[in-house]
Amino acid sequence: MTTELRRLRNYIDGEFRDAADGRTTEVVNPATGEAYATAPLSGAADVDAAMAAAEAAFPAWRDATPGTRQQAILKIADALEARADELLAAECENCGKPLELTRQEELPMMLDQIRFFAGAARMLDGKSAGEYMEGLTSFVRREPIGVCAQVAPWNYPAMMAVWKFAPALAAGNTVVLKPSDTTPASTVFMAEVMGEILPKGVFNVVCGDRDTGRLLVEHKTPAMASITGSVRAGMEVAASGAKDLKRVHLELGGKAPCVVFDNADIQAAVEGIRDGGFFNAGQDCTAATRVLVQEGVHDEFVQALAKAAAEVKTGDLSDEDCFYGPLNNPTHLEKVEGFIDRLPAHARVETGGERVGDKGYFYAPTVVSGLKQDDEIIQNEVFGPVITVQKFTDEAQAVQWANDVEYALASSVWTTDHGTAMRMSKALDFGCVWINTHIPLVAEMPHGGFKKSGYGKDLSMYGLEDYTRVKHVMTAL
Repeated sequence: MTTELRRLRNYIDGEFRDAADGRTTEVVNPATGEAYATAPLSGAADVDAAMAAAEAAFPAWRDATPGTRQQAILKIADALEARADELLAAECENCGKPLELTRQEELPMMLDQIRFFAGAARMLDGKSAGEYMEGLTSFVRREPIGVCAQVAPWNYPAMMAVWKFAPALAAGNTVVLKPSDTTPASTVFMAEVMGEILPKGVFNVVCGDRDTGRLLVEHKTPAMASITGSVRAGMEVAASGAKDLKRVHLELGGKAPCVVFDNADIQAAVEGIRDGGFFNAGQDCTAATRVLVQEGVHDEFVQALAKAAAEVKTGDLSDEDCFYGPLNNPTHLEKVEGFIDRLPAHARVETGGERVGDKGYFYAPTVVSGLKQDDEIIQNEVFGPVITVQKFTDEAQAVQWANDVEYALASSVWTTDHGTAMRMSKALDFGCVWINTHIPLVAEMPHGGFKKSGYGKDLSMYGLEDYTRVKHVMTAL
């Protein structure tokens, strides 16, 4: 007996639609490895329709008062909260996430972020009007950009959709959003909820694969393309945007160093790095993935971290103590396994290093020590539940090694010395530096990196401003 698969559909111009040519792709629950739904494999006709809808809706949404947009976005947050069980069910089936952990750790953040941007819609500021030339008054208008093409990733499908649409809509833009082909369900659900609140065409969802995303960002209509994804994908989007001078917003990979000094609270560092490294199976660009430990406490730290990691549970989502779910897909599981298989002889797997169970894509919490700065696993993003440890001698070496990667998204410093913390916060070349913690985010503070981690900010007023343009108006008195 075969189970009938759920049918997901695009949301375009206020209605749900199949792909124009009828093509679909199966959506798999990574906890079971089995398909549970089909989603449209959208092509040019679908993208054209969504862009036309967003373009037509833009003037009225642009001209709506900030208060009107705020009220609509607040209603979205309230409606999603009222239907939280449905949203969580879709997200956990999308990703294989533990249900209660997602309810506690992700849902409140998503709702808070939506409500933050609802308030931020009414808080855009600029220079006060003034006479900077005799007989003339100048002032600045901050305006929405237009239609925004947005591509979200599979690691936090619902939350990353929020990071895309909330600032864009708050600023007065209209949106065409493509979720990952492996995790479209929660975004399609949010479109259903939002469709009851927003004017048609303001928010559109087009499902599909990498080619669909390429059609979005290369389309002539959007004034801005925003993507959260791999460095490769970000480079393609940047190159594509350059052809017609689209504004581009990129949140890409990470390889976060966690620098642990001799004077750190070792137990607090172990617990913080363990949680920051294994949450969401390490599928987080800010994950505490690369630990640098000063030589005086290195051996003690490695032993304590390996013990703590071995106690982390995965593989059985029904276990209320299950800390993380599976990797997203079999190809990604093979990628993570490959990093461990190719470890150099001088590396040591302290714990983990193997697949968990015989169904789904679960991987054990893994700690690897004895690594050198030029090792593949140090330089490249694993994006899995793998924490590496290196031994450093002094602060200068710690800074050199921490910065000696192509990524520059997030980092942390673990020390009880205020001066060390302040010097490191300046020296670390990363968009975020946490001190004696790792991974907390708040809506009021910006998130975004440098170097190959991309450019542009999510969250905060900086994130809202990224979805606006500035116009100077001058009038004769």
